[in-house]
Amino acid sequence: MSSLFAKTSLGRKDLKISDSEFVQLRDFIYSNSGIYIADNRKYLLENRLGGRLKALNLKDFGEYYYYLRYDSKRRDELSRLFEVVTTNETSFYRNPPQLKVFQEKVLAEAIEEQRKKNQKRLHIWSAGCSTGEEPYTLSMILHDVLGSEIRSWSVRITANDLSEAVLDSAKEALYTDYALRTTPKEKIAKFFDQEGDKYRVKPEVRRLVSFGPINLNDRMAVKRVERSQIVFCRNVIIYFDDDMKKRVISAFYDNLQPGGFLLIGHSESLHNISRAFKPEHHPGAIVYRKV
Repeated sequence: MSSLFAKTSLGRKDLKISDSEFVQLRDFIYSNSGIYIADNRKYLLENRLGGRLKALNLKDFGEYYYYLRYDSKRRDELSRLFEVVTTNETSFYRNPPQLKVFQEKVLAEAIEEQRKKNQKRLHIWSAGCSTGEEPYTLSMILHDVLGSEIRSWSVRITANDLSEAVLDSAKEALYTDYALRTTPKEKIAKFFDQEGDKYRVKPEVRRLVSFGPINLNDRMAVKRVERSQIVFCRNVIIYFDDDMKKRVISAFYDNLQPGGFLLIGHSESLHNISRAFKPEHHPGAIVYRKV
């Protein structure tokens, strides 16, 4: 740590963020990630960043902002910042009704479309993959649907997140019981190897998934993502303001191949955000199709 920041840690129970410090940090987070923190959520930065101030031995939020801007270790801290201001609450096979629609409708149609063209190429983009449960689940479903035929297909799942820390965890592919709390027992037996009291995703499942960092607010980085037949972006746009939501959804539209599908979180909606997609209603899920 830079000696500039080696100061005595203060008691932080009563540490408050000033209005000017809040504006500095809020604007910094927005410009670097697109994550928008409303004025009435000032407490969120106080609560979630207090631990970072303590870990770095900083006396106030102004020093923390300065650290993020100028310290030699600012890149590492930026990843930790994104990790604490977003909620990485996820699990394997989360939201079964939506996954059922994905398997029986969306994926079935994408595979059939490829077969009609005498092709066997499939690209899925998991944008906001967190610690890997979502893209690995998609890989498991693909293995179930294609069976041994998957070896003759070119299948790629691009899994991106803002936080390097969660991506490191995803690449390790080692999970506790808690991450598997929504996973059918037969899927655990089929797709995981037990290691002590943890479970590691099998190599054939991991092989389909490639992880990498992305900032959805970085237009050029988003444009570099390979075009997809299916985009998953669940429980991500809730962190964005309306302008950022529109930019991100527009980027997904551009990324998708004609007739491609967008799946978002069950509590999220494209209402008042985009009319470019046609919503398709299924039991327990809405799927958005590029038209």
